[in-house]
Amino acid sequence: MSTLKEKISTILSPLQLSSVATITEEGKPWVRYMMTIGADDLSIRFATFAQSRKVAQIAANPEVHITLGVTNPGVMIPYLQIQGRARFSTEAADRHGFWSEMLAGYFSGPDDPNYGVIIVTPYRIELATPGTHTPEVWTAE
Repeated sequence: MSTLKEKISTILSPLQLSSVATITEEGKPWVRYMMTIGADDLSIRFATFAQSRKVAQIAANPEVHITLGVTNPGVMIPYLQIQGRARFSTEAADRHGFWSEMLAGYFSGPDDPNYGVIIVTPYRIELATPGTHTPEVWTAE
């Protein structure tokens, strides 16, 4: 039997469409779809334009919420609810490490000044499994 962290990592790791919520300057939630990918340490990354409103929102309040895991609404599978803190990075190591040719339609390359990476460090993740009404909960130590 795999550990909770392993189960979460399996759902988190592939590139997938996710709902990412930030807090606006007025204190209201704002949700958008992003293509995210997870790492073994359960951090989540996604590309963004440096001047996007999400970058400004994260600078003002780094709290984010991400929902991911279900790619076909007709087939219910386990999914994740993630609470974390985000930061925007333009560091070369982060930009080059995250770069893929899939981003070439949006940016001229990993050194494009408009390109950056948002990195989310989760502190609470709920694994919801269809058929159960109580999620399994992972929290950062």
